[in-house]
Amino acid sequence: MSELINPFDDNYFMRQALQEAEVAFEEEEIPVGAVVVWKNRIIARAHNQTERLSDVTAHAEMLAITAAANAIGGKYLKDCTLYVTMEPCTMCAGAIFWAQVSKVVFGAADLKRGYERLDPPVLHGKTEIVRGIMQAECQAIVDEFFQKLRK
Repeated sequence: MSELINPFDDNYFMRQALQEAEVAFEEEEIPVGAVVVWKNRIIARAHNQTERLSDVTAHAEMLAITAAANAIGGKYLKDCTLYVTMEPCTMCAGAIFWAQVSKVVFGAADLKRGYERLDPPVLHGKTEIVRGIMQAECQAIVDEFFQKLRK
């Protein structure tokens, strides 16, 4: 008996988020990308746009949450998964909490501004969290961006 292979796994969706991070990189934004998935379907895509929009809240996660809420016609994302290339900051974690996102999958940790450094935890206790999916690739694009910026 052969094993069923799910082509829509965490790696697949993180690659989609990385494509968004690459768009941000090309637009000279900090290269963070996000997608929101509902029933194995991407319902929202976003990347950082803080420079373009002159808006400090225009993080990939915030824009993806807004687009996903519009796509499903409601403010709660209870059956959705957010894939993001970098650990969300505390602002984004608050939005994730209020939107009731069921699962968060992130690539690279953010040791300076990531939500996980806070105690008590910011996300809801029932939110499933998966860390380190495609971590090397997610970290590499951020490292390359800041190296380029310093030149």
